[in-house]
Amino acid sequence: GGYYDDFGQTSHLIKSFREGFVYSWQYSKYRKRKHGSSSRDIPAGKFVVFSQNHDQVGNRMTGERLRELVSFEKLKLAASAVLFSPYIPMLFMGQEYGEEAPFLYFVSHNDPSLVSAVREGRKEQFDASEKQDTVPDPQAMDTFLQSKINWQDRNRDKHRILLEFYRNLIRLRKEIPALYNLNNKNLQIYDIDKRRLFFLHRRHYNSHVICFMNFEHQDCDFDFDIPKGRWSRLIDSSEEKWAGKGATLPAVIDKKQQLSIPPRTFAAYNLTSD
Repeated sequence: GGYYDDFGQTSHLIKSFREGFVYSWQYSKYRKRKHGSSSRDIPAGKFVVFSQNHDQVGNRMTGERLRELVSFEKLKLAASAVLFSPYIPMLFMGQEYGEEAPFLYFVSHNDPSLVSAVREGRKEQFDASEKQDTVPDPQAMDTFLQSKINWQDRNRDKHRILLEFYRNLIRLRKEIPALYNLNNKNLQIYDIDKRRLFFLHRRHYNSHVICFMNFEHQDCDFDFDIPKGRWSRLIDSSEEKWAGKGATLPAVIDKKQQLSIPPRTFAAYNLTSD
């Protein structure tokens, strides 16, 4: 709900990769008017991007992080889209290992009238459909204590796997010129066959990386005319080592062929020879 109503189309993700701002004076359903301005000529290095931040999480009624809202496969896909974007990535505290604690809206005010105003404001912020739950008291100590991260979780189960996945994405971003160069002009991104299956090609001189991002709920089979060359797999979120069900894309792609990618999967390839 809220301003999220303005997003969710494939064209939005494509435009954000190409330009930055999604709204550049188009009609906004949420605002009920035209909104935004063009960012097409703003350098990519001026943008900080993320899949969640303290505002988005803290302003939810019960402070759910992305970890509590989507599947493990979607967490990996979101991480990949952010870290392989041509912009500066930001990670919200604990996101890199899938922190489960909520990040609630909390305050510590001394003025009783201000405390009362904040409490009432939080209650009024949520519509009738959500008032069936109790809005956490922002002034209560317990609200703050619930929001503290469990740092030790990073070493166990899927938390450890997600952390290692983030580390690998960050390593690749730091090592490969096509990824660490902040430039949204030297890229191609489009949806394949009008589905929520995206092809991304980033380049910087002789360094080339291609990516597939499947946001669909099912396997996607597709014929793809790969850019000329021999492409070796860098990472595939569906691999078993990332707690996936197993990669279906080949380790090497060097010709046009039919490919298959599991749902909610990200895969990236590096050009190793022309």
